[in-house]
Amino acid sequence: MGEPAAALDQVRDQVSCVLSEFLDRQRVVAAGIAGELTPAIDAVADVLAGGKRLRAAFCYWGWRGASGEAQVAAEGGAGAAGVFAVAAALELLHAAALVHDDVLDDSDTRRGGPTIHRSFAARHAASGWRGEAQPFGKKIAIVLGDLLLAWADELFGGSGLPAAALGRGRPVLDLMRTELMAGQYLDLLEQAAGTGGVAGALRVLTYKTAKYTIERPLHLGAALAGPGDADPALLRGYSGYGIPLGVAFQLRDDILGVFGDPAETGKPAGDDVREGKRTVLAAVARERATARQAAALDRLLGDASIGAAGIAEFRGLVVDTGAVEACEVMIGRYVTEALDALAAAPVTAEARAALAGLAVAATARAG
Repeated sequence: MGEPAAALDQVRDQVSCVLSEFLDRQRVVAAGIAGELTPAIDAVADVLAGGKRLRAAFCYWGWRGASGEAQVAAEGGAGAAGVFAVAAALELLHAAALVHDDVLDDSDTRRGGPTIHRSFAARHAASGWRGEAQPFGKKIAIVLGDLLLAWADELFGGSGLPAAALGRGRPVLDLMRTELMAGQYLDLLEQAAGTGGVAGALRVLTYKTAKYTIERPLHLGAALAGPGDADPALLRGYSGYGIPLGVAFQLRDDILGVFGDPAETGKPAGDDVREGKRTVLAAVARERATARQAAALDRLLGDASIGAAGIAEFRGLVVDTGAVEACEVMIGRYVTEALDALAAAPVTAEARAALAGLAVAATARAG
């Protein structure tokens, strides 16, 4: 199996350099508009500073797995540098999703610091500005999330890759964004209705996480490699690997959201409970619960004022119902399914080893 750190680090460093240079250019543009934009660019930079760069890594290794270097060179493009730029564009898209998601969930922290809407609400209050601080913060966050979406398009188009490669990649990127928003929409419906159970939770995470985090970035990398339509067998292999691994990734995140160390996850443990997230973990617990346990789960899930004692009670319930153990079994089964598909996929040996390593990085027990 590949070494997870090596597969990630090779991409993370390159993508971080691309993002740093891109932000430097945007700071110049912002300074030419108004000095008041500086705190906004700084806030966006803080969001972009963290994260594993998983989507970028899957895009890059999807390209390498399709022997992308040879094709880009044949088309007269910027080679790996251009692919790293496209991978960085996915990080801008992800940052936009995080900023908007934090507004939707009314989250306080992200990656160990205050969310953008909380940060600008605090700035409003400290400055003694007119109006209410919290709505102001949310409005700023929506605008900055939209800015990140626009920047993702800008970086994609300005990557330096040949027009033919970008033309192949654009429909995949478009589909990826549509699926992400569809998953977010379904997630909101699940939280409001609370009736979907395990099947509903799995449907949400398939679109909001599995396809968006792994399958489509792999497909995007393959499309950039080309030429013409990507090898159908390769795309099937990437899907067979990407979707189950993406499900396992989100299942791990569900568990970490309840039991993880905030120093590792960047968010307080129990935020998913407080926000009423209809995760697979919660759904499995609900299906396995006794009447008394089900009543307690319903009382705790979505309680915005829940404290440490309530979080501890919820943890006890998901353990006692066997939901944690069941989700661990599911993670193992989905990872095995993903690796079996990877073993049969027509990818380069180097990419196969890297993607096997990324499977470990995406589903590790550590936060």
